[in-house]
Amino acid sequence: MNLSDVKTETIFLNHRFSAPIIVEGMTGGTSKALEINSAIAQAVEELGLGMGVGSQRAALENPEMEKTFAAVREKAPKAFIISNIGGPQIAGECDINKISRVVEMINADALTIHLNPLQEAIQPEGEKVYSGVIDNIRRLVERLDVPVIVKETGSGISAETARSLKEAGVACIDVAGAGGTSWAAVEYYRAVERGDSFGRDLGLLLWDWGIPTAISLVEVAQSVDLPVIASGGLRSGLDVAKAIALGASMAGLARPILMSASRGYEDVTKTLRSLIEHLKNIMFLAGAASIGELREAPLVILGRTAEWLKARGFNPEIYARRKPKR
Repeated sequence: MNLSDVKTETIFLNHRFSAPIIVEGMTGGTSKALEINSAIAQAVEELGLGMGVGSQRAALENPEMEKTFAAVREKAPKAFIISNIGGPQIAGECDINKISRVVEMINADALTIHLNPLQEAIQPEGEKVYSGVIDNIRRLVERLDVPVIVKETGSGISAETARSLKEAGVACIDVAGAGGTSWAAVEYYRAVERGDSFGRDLGLLLWDWGIPTAISLVEVAQSVDLPVIASGGLRSGLDVAKAIALGASMAGLARPILMSASRGYEDVTKTLRSLIEHLKNIMFLAGAASIGELREAPLVILGRTAEWLKARGFNPEIYARRKPKR
């Protein structure tokens, strides 16, 4: 095959992407967030990709903040855009109309419900309420006109949780595993600043809490027949390729894009173009002319990852035995 034969296009939730890359939801609700979201939106629109926004809770509480989110759809009228609300906001008495508002606010193609119990537990202002979340996810799936995605925020999704989410009817799972930002670490430093010894000690204790991204991805992909987004520490086109080979439908990136977005739209575009080109070259070297063939590429899982998977009843050797479908 030739490098020119490699095609990175893929279909995700009935939307065509130029590559299996999505920018994870990161920010909103501040003037700086408006600049960052606008830069990312303009880039994904140009490149045929997609993005999420940060939690829209701020805009629900203060309508003046809506513009920091709405700018995304203004800059990206055709791109795949994902709205975002937290698990605690749908626990207990879930206001369906209020949740519908976050979707309408940006004319979103999907809704993400992010789960962040670890961060909420350490924050003194955290909402430590998750009772009823699964039932309300089911209600939202039944009532909303867009697909519902459930994601973690740095601690990963287990096979057991994935099965519960599948039964609740979610359209996709974003594993957001351990390996990227540690929100326990973030809260540790916040606790140090305010002289909170309990928050400091709890953040330090739980600094590395969670299921590593690669392991969470395999557990979820092998447990449920749903599209999976791999996120949590992905930084490069090589990480994207590995994620697809491990069973992901899409790869979600945050930090590399955030760094670029702080410098403007042109830098975001350059970073995303590089990721796509790097992915193409890796696919060429692996003999995969399409994303479908990359998903079937044989690979080897070793070390702690293999040991963890075997201990959990998953067989990492199936990846080494499979052959590309031509």
